[in-house]
Amino acid sequence: MSCLFPSGKTENLIRERGPLTVAAFMEFALYDPDAGYYARAAQRSGRAGDFFTSVDVGSLFGELLEIQLAEMAGVLEATAAEATMPPVSARQPSSFDLVEAGAGNGRLSADVLRALQRRDPRLYDRTHLHLVEAGAAAREAQRATLGEVADRLTSSGPELPSSFEGTLVANELIDAFPVHQVVMRAEGLREVYVDVSDDRLVARDGPLSTPALRDYLDRLGVTLEPGWRVEINLRAIDWIRDVARRLRRGFVVLIDYGHEARELYSATHASGTLTTFAQHTMAGPEAGRQTPPWLLKPGDQDITAHVDFTTLRTAAEEAGFSTLGFLDQTYFLLALAGAGGVEQCDTLKKRLALKTLLMPGGLGSTHKVLILGKGVGAPALQGCSYRVRVT
Repeated sequence: MSCLFPSGKTENLIRERGPLTVAAFMEFALYDPDAGYYARAAQRSGRAGDFFTSVDVGSLFGELLEIQLAEMAGVLEATAAEATMPPVSARQPSSFDLVEAGAGNGRLSADVLRALQRRDPRLYDRTHLHLVEAGAAAREAQRATLGEVADRLTSSGPELPSSFEGTLVANELIDAFPVHQVVMRAEGLREVYVDVSDDRLVARDGPLSTPALRDYLDRLGVTLEPGWRVEINLRAIDWIRDVARRLRRGFVVLIDYGHEARELYSATHASGTLTTFAQHTMAGPEAGRQTPPWLLKPGDQDITAHVDFTTLRTAAEEAGFSTLGFLDQTYFLLALAGAGGVEQCDTLKKRLALKTLLMPGGLGSTHKVLILGKGVGAPALQGCSYRVRVT
């Protein structure tokens, strides 16, 4: 499997370091400060970009999400008051940290804050926004995107805040983490590497770069058949553990596409899930394809892989989180619409936006919502009140 180089930088990197794991290749192709896909533009989604997200549908997604975030802020305030029980007159409302990880230019947070400003000025005034984004170009565009709500921006950078109390939101972040790819051969489990041959990028099997890959599958009890290739997202485990260390108390809302492990590591996805997007054209794995799409045009197209929600949830719970909900985006947004968001759908444009967000087979069912809590008990959240179901 091979492809011609679009430039010499990838080739030079491989000649200097040797064959790259798929994870290392994705790290370069997506996040290299000079050549990386996400580093070279402030925004990659939307009509003029390469793919659509829920944020591109319009402001409605953020307006509905704000309903859930406001409820979470109320839970935090109530549980803090119960723990300290000072006289009512002496209580001071605590600040609420809103952290968006993988924030891009800040469009989702801008929609959330504008809705919050209209509906709950008191909470708006005590909200501190932290935007976490690896791409410098996107970070530079954040203040302009936030506009009149930029007064709530407390920090912007590539790393999570060192300590915070509130809610972290990550919309389509984990699917863009670099992943390892492994393949089962007759002689056993092998890892896929990117190498150079005759000035071409090629994908080759090699020994596992770390025993953590085999351990990952063993923990799940997964048995791969010969020829099956799958992706393993070790970064997601490290990331959720890091979130747990930094979040003192609060919630995490993860919205992404993926599956439980029993489906992800099955015959249904035996060719893997590495998928590319360029100019609204998707190219996924196909059996027998000589050149995998993700090997083409490094730095000029998006590369993603489906999320293993089973392992992500297990890692989160081992790090101290409780799982409060896991459901399709359709049911999450329907519940929020029923809690007051319907009034936001007072125009044809908004009604069409809601239909797009809920559509089965589209954003509604392909995207899952995982809600985690730490130090907040087991509240019955509005976003989980319609139907907790994963399709």
